[in-house]
Amino acid sequence: MCLILLCVTNLCFVQNNPYSITPTGLTYFLSCTAFASILYTLILITRRLHEMIPYCAPIYKSLQHMIMLLPLHIKFVKEEAEMHNVATRLLKAICELIKRSTATRFHSDYYNNAILEATRQNADKVVRVIVSFFPNAIWSANEEGHNIIQYAVINHSEKVYNLLYQMSEHKNIYRTIKDTFGNNLLHLAAKLAPPDKLNHISGAALQLQRELQWFKEVQGFVCPLNINQKNFYGETPRMVFTREHKELVIEGERWMKATAESYTITAALITTIVFAAAITVPGGNKEDNGMPVFTNTTAFTVFAVSDAISLFTSVTSLLMFLSILTARFSEQDFLYKLPTKLIIGLTALFISTTAMLVAFGAALFLVFGQDNSWILASIVALTWLPVTSFATLQYPLIADLVSSTYGRSIFGKKGNVPFY
Repeated sequence: MCLILLCVTNLCFVQNNPYSITPTGLTYFLSCTAFASILYTLILITRRLHEMIPYCAPIYKSLQHMIMLLPLHIKFVKEEAEMHNVATRLLKAICELIKRSTATRFHSDYYNNAILEATRQNADKVVRVIVSFFPNAIWSANEEGHNIIQYAVINHSEKVYNLLYQMSEHKNIYRTIKDTFGNNLLHLAAKLAPPDKLNHISGAALQLQRELQWFKEVQGFVCPLNINQKNFYGETPRMVFTREHKELVIEGERWMKATAESYTITAALITTIVFAAAITVPGGNKEDNGMPVFTNTTAFTVFAVSDAISLFTSVTSLLMFLSILTARFSEQDFLYKLPTKLIIGLTALFISTTAMLVAFGAALFLVFGQDNSWILASIVALTWLPVTSFATLQYPLIADLVSSTYGRSIFGKKGNVPFY
């Protein structure tokens, strides 16, 4: 039993590793190969530029360093693939040995803890292998009487839970199944996820959103009569969810307000600056008709358009952040409403910041760089520094928000191979 647990732990580690030979790991491997060819092309171009323009030397050296590190990443992926294959063969060999050398009534002594641990760690492939050798393993239960599907819901192991979609009519059993406390599957989904499943999600608001997504998913699966069914403690699933997530709702509200307040100050500052810039245009106005001096220049057109875009988008972002601050912060608001407002606000703020810097660069060129091309090059280079910094620092938050709110669902049928 210790050997099969060791094998399961090894497989769980490899399967949950983002670089293993899963669809994610394979994508990573292929992207490394494609990225290497792109880098090699860029190195050839930059080397030619380096021969003509000495300033390209740092870029050339950086690209060389990146291409040297790629083989290490590819080697790591290959080693993970080797480990995965060895662990899978070992698990199958152990299962075959147990099946041949022990009586049927003793099989559960070997696979029970292993399949429960695999369920907890969200290793669906391990669960598949064990069930393929021991079909009765699907009814393995822990000390509280929860089978692997119930245990997957409790631990929020979505890969194991998704095996329901590949079951035959047996999955209908789970629509009405209850544990020893009268909890149906929706009661179990209403419980707070283990800390190790929440910690990898950034921000309390997104953690609560994931909890709501789990509750909504299981609510759509169970029998409609179970949605308002009470357990032995007289609690409906919704009551359990509210009780279990009371602290998380408070933390999510605090996180949302703190985030919105920080960006509100920035948006208000940008609005003030670009509004003042629209009134006091660079170069001043003509005395005879009041028109701006640089009206017919391309740089002035760039300034005017960028300033207008910055003003409108900063006001939009300011309104979005203010609407978050005045929201009622109910549980359901964290599912779509509040994340959507934050996405719109952050996107509008990024556009307004970029447009403001473009307008500032155009104003500098109008005043100081009419006859100096090097000033234009310097302005363009320096403008991209804060824009890139803002995008780099805020991209993870925006990406998490978009992915968790409108990205591909973590639930649903992920394969065509029947499970049970």
